[in-house]
Amino acid sequence: MNVPFHCRNISRNLCNYHVMPRRPLLKSDSKWREYPSICHCSISTSGNNITSLLKGKENLKYRSLAESFRRCYSVEEKPSTNKLPPLMNFPKIVWPSLIKSMRNFVLATFIIKPYLDREFNLPDFISGSKRAVEVVSHKLSSGDLKKLNGLVTSDILPNLQQNVAQMSLSQREQIAINVDDIYFSFPYQVGIIFNDEDTDQKRFVEITMVYHTLKGLAAMRERGDEPPLNMGMLPEYQNRISICNYRFVREFTKGVDSEWTVNSLNHFKPIDEQE
Repeated sequence: MNVPFHCRNISRNLCNYHVMPRRPLLKSDSKWREYPSICHCSISTSGNNITSLLKGKENLKYRSLAESFRRCYSVEEKPSTNKLPPLMNFPKIVWPSLIKSMRNFVLATFIIKPYLDREFNLPDFISGSKRAVEVVSHKLSSGDLKKLNGLVTSDILPNLQQNVAQMSLSQREQIAINVDDIYFSFPYQVGIIFNDEDTDQKRFVEITMVYHTLKGLAAMRERGDEPPLNMGMLPEYQNRISICNYRFVREFTKGVDSEWTVNSLNHFKPIDEQE
């Protein structure tokens, strides 16, 4: 603090100050966060000295000193961000497409069910896929990606491991999805992959699903509360809303016993896309 020579006696009487050195106070994952230096002042209140210094034109020369005292109590901290980094390079899908929805119905009803899997139907698939999202997302959040074997295809594991490792603890907590927090879901696209020229005549079905979630929705409903329809526009809800895109694949080649697995996925928050 620069104090004019003729004000030094006043400063000694008004304030005995010292500046705390910068040092790490909080630890979040691998990074230390520092708080700015804070000036602790002990100010005499007898005679209202600070107030008198700020009054009258004759005391203008002391205002810089009083301003310095005021700044002792201002602490600036850089705002932290909880923006979710992408888990994979996968297009961010939010809403259904009317044309794709009609095509999905045709493929599921007239191709997949009669020719590939007689027990297949979209409502049951959607219900089961929500459970899969819950399991996969919680394993991603915990960082234990080795337990994803058999749940996701092996080719996407290295990409997931790299991106999850770069997330903060807060960001990883946001990835975990509970089934009861999903308030809207739909199949965005159903696709059938086959090659008649292949001697094995391999057949695959891919289904891209979209899930809209609200953190704490289950707890709200237990209390008898329901979120408003315009919650996406309300600040108290915006940071709790996230969207998950998962693409499931299963092989239907004759003689092959296969299960549904995830071959691409992503989590994002709509509020982040508005920034």
